[in-house]
Amino acid sequence: MKKSFATLLALTMVLTLCLTGCGGGGGKRVVNVCGWGENIDEDLIRQFEEETGIHVNYQTAESNETMYSLIKQGGADYDVIVPSDYMIAQMISEGLLEKLDYSNIPNFDLIDSQYKNLSYDPQNEYTVPYTWGTLGIIYNSTMVDEEITSWSALFDPKYAGQVGMIGNPRDAVGAALLYLGYSVNTTSEDEIRQAYQLIADAKANGIYQGFFMDQLYDKMEAGETAICAYYAGDFLSMHDNNPDLRYVVPDEGSNWFVDAMCVLAGAEHKAEAEEWINFICRTESCLANMDFIWYASPNQEALASYPAYYEKNNGEALDPALYQIMAAPADVLERCEVYQNLPAGTLALYSELWVELGIE
Repeated sequence: MKKSFATLLALTMVLTLCLTGCGGGGGKRVVNVCGWGENIDEDLIRQFEEETGIHVNYQTAESNETMYSLIKQGGADYDVIVPSDYMIAQMISEGLLEKLDYSNIPNFDLIDSQYKNLSYDPQNEYTVPYTWGTLGIIYNSTMVDEEITSWSALFDPKYAGQVGMIGNPRDAVGAALLYLGYSVNTTSEDEIRQAYQLIADAKANGIYQGFFMDQLYDKMEAGETAICAYYAGDFLSMHDNNPDLRYVVPDEGSNWFVDAMCVLAGAEHKAEAEEWINFICRTESCLANMDFIWYASPNQEALASYPAYYEKNNGEALDPALYQIMAAPADVLERCEVYQNLPAGTLALYSELWVELGIE
């Protein structure tokens, strides 16, 4: 089901060359899109181009923080971006996003009401949900001697040298906060510093192989890493290549996230951007995307019909346990929190502590 990261990387490199060298010369319509690595079925890009005549320049960012930094530095010529909930709220507060003309996005009606009017965009002025899922622990059942159920596994000395910590501050500190019994949205400096110290001590004691993002695909699939914190959809892609892998939303709870499509303020190609967003959230596109990236769609029609779609396209029934990891049931989501946008002082503290950890 999942095409290799190398394939997507090659595509990204080609499209990035077009973004920097091809431009929109000759009056050709273009749209510049930035999403996550491994988070688009590239066939949809070609299909959109064929249907609309709009050329897609597709780039990837490794994390919300990387994307935000590029935008703030003025080095990113994007029209459409796909940040996560908490980063969307921050960008709205800083005037970085453009209000959408939903009359150009009729397929917004296909998005389930559960994913509309969320805290990051309560009036639904700036966003169209793209995917949703949970953060959890992925572990190799042949490399650990127990069923993992707690965030404690990320800090346990008995797993020294076998753990990959997620390489962005909100998720890493969030996991430590949850283990300590705190909210992922705490603004208490003392609680955040406790969580930081837990991570810093684990790093100093050699528990972590490193702090990773997309690198975890190869490391988990090859059995080089026993335990990591990462996302449900990515687990399902890894599991496709290594069935010894397991996924759990820990007992202490976790983060339930929504990634959404947005248009940057002042985007040069807003009409094309809204056409792209409308195309991506139609049912056929959502089904194809789920079959490629394993992330749940907020299009309820697509989500409900995915098991049948999977069976038709793959010649076998979808394992219900895997489907429940993709589309976490209510009892799991009840244990999860959605990240809120934090005050400026708290965000500055996160950045300061991340620098102290020495994470580039």
